[in-house]
Amino acid sequence: MELKWLLCVTLLAFGILAAQAHDMDEDADDVVDIEDDLDDGIEEVEESKAETSSPPPAPKVTYRPPVPTGEVYFAESFDKGTLDGWILSRAKKDDTDDEIAKYDGKWEVQDMKDTKLPGDKGLVLVTRAKHHAISSKLAKPFVFDTKPLIIQYEVNFQNGIECGGAYVKLLSKTPELNLDQFHDKTPYTIMFGPDKCGEDYKLHFIFRHKNPKTGKYEEKHAKRPDADLKSYFTDKKTHLYTLVLNPDNSFEILVDQTVVNSGNLLNDMSPPVNPPREIEDPNDQKPEDWDERPKIPDPDAVKPDDWDEDAPAKIADENAVKPEGWLDDEPEYVADPDAEKPEDWDEDMDGEWEAPQIANPKCEAAPGCGTWQRPMIDNPNYKGKWKPPMIDNVNYQGIWKPRKIPNPDFFEDLEPFKMTPFTAVGLELWSMTSDIFFDNFIICTERAVADDWANDGWGLKKAADGAAEPGVVGQMMAAAEERPWLWVVYILTVALPVFLVVLFCCSGKKQPSAAEYKKTDTPQPDVMDDEKEEEKDKGEKEEEEEEEEEANDEKLGDADPGSGSQEEEEEEDDDRKRASEEEETVNRSPRNRKPRKD
Repeated sequence: MELKWLLCVTLLAFGILAAQAHDMDEDADDVVDIEDDLDDGIEEVEESKAETSSPPPAPKVTYRPPVPTGEVYFAESFDKGTLDGWILSRAKKDDTDDEIAKYDGKWEVQDMKDTKLPGDKGLVLVTRAKHHAISSKLAKPFVFDTKPLIIQYEVNFQNGIECGGAYVKLLSKTPELNLDQFHDKTPYTIMFGPDKCGEDYKLHFIFRHKNPKTGKYEEKHAKRPDADLKSYFTDKKTHLYTLVLNPDNSFEILVDQTVVNSGNLLNDMSPPVNPPREIEDPNDQKPEDWDERPKIPDPDAVKPDDWDEDAPAKIADENAVKPEGWLDDEPEYVADPDAEKPEDWDEDMDGEWEAPQIANPKCEAAPGCGTWQRPMIDNPNYKGKWKPPMIDNVNYQGIWKPRKIPNPDFFEDLEPFKMTPFTAVGLELWSMTSDIFFDNFIICTERAVADDWANDGWGLKKAADGAAEPGVVGQMMAAAEERPWLWVVYILTVALPVFLVVLFCCSGKKQPSAAEYKKTDTPQPDVMDDEKEEEKDKGEKEEEEEEEEEANDEKLGDADPGSGSQEEEEEEDDDRKRASEEEETVNRSPRNRKPRKD
């Protein structure tokens, strides 16, 4: 009973704590609302805040626009609040309906939704279900020589993403490049960034490689990363995407400064940069006598004499017996007696009218109606059509393949890193989701410069989000507000271990009740204690009596012989005393004691 009360008190305590934590969260929300109103300059709220106490505010992260710490080819933080230096495309997409062919999607420089860094602005794809294209010139063209290429930028899918991309294109340096007419077929050197449609989450790295023989360009795609990319598209947080391309043809793709994909341009692109040295001869033909059969029917096999190919697969069961009550003379279906010929029935046009058929009601109570037939069973003598067994083909030559010849289009480019120079960066996107946030683009050659730029931009966002995030308890409470069933999980997770600890630590060996003792002759605890004390006292008395007897014997040795009669009297007194004590012990035994009343 005590354990039940203890468990109830424990669960009640957790419920009270949860309610208090919920109230604290509501109070915190009120404080945030007050602080927001203070920022708007409402004097009444200032007076109310002065009268009431509030918890200490979370540490604030002050935003400062990032500044490159070294040489860069391009750097843009959008903190000026304008699109200066960026060119909106006025092109039309080929092979598309005129209604959606225009690149008329809207771009704006805005603060991020729910920003924790006032003043931190970015480029926002505002509209949905439209083609968007915008680009900007580099400070100078990037030429692939002896230095790495590093491109880095931030993306935040503020509304999540249904279907659309957030990748960038590094536009190739060509005489025909016109940023005002930037479209999907504008030549690019590298395409890099996230893309998603349905449940297919991608992180593109594509470069266009020029065939040194034909002069044509072919897209080379990096292998898909092993990392799970889903959270980058769904958590509505700002993520940092980085591509590092080295002169030794190695590359790394990082998200939030963590490598998610890496490889080599020579080995990890599809299709490969270099074609095979040999190809199959397109003019080679398989000989007519080429035998590709690994097994053939045994030509020496003979069908057994007892093989009956005409035996049926099913035969009638000769052991079957017609069920009793079978109605042989009753049909399974009869004309519906309640059916009536339609008034508009024309026998000349529709023929003679017949009532529709229904199941014979007399057959419902019987095992069956109509002519009884034996059921069919598998024929044990059925063997089917005889075929000779298969044996190895001694003339087997294997699967024919055309011979190999030198590839006339073979070339070997051991330096695919030396790509076409590019002179502009652009975003050419279609999206079914609006408000995609881009920020802090940088193109440079030094890893330290890119890391410093990331720490001053993305790093501040991360620090501000971390300072504003609630603690573990707050997050659990917020999750429970959205999913109330989590309260049960929380209580069971905490209360169950507490209950088990109480059960094993606080519960001792159960003592039998007095009523159970009454049913047997087993001594009760208080009786056993009394008996132990009496035995102890009895032992002490016996030791004292033995010592007195020894002392008396010494005295009697020196006394008159006539004193023997006195000694015999003392021994008789001792015997009577022992008999009385034993009788008293027997009387105190539970067998002779009356039952107690409860």
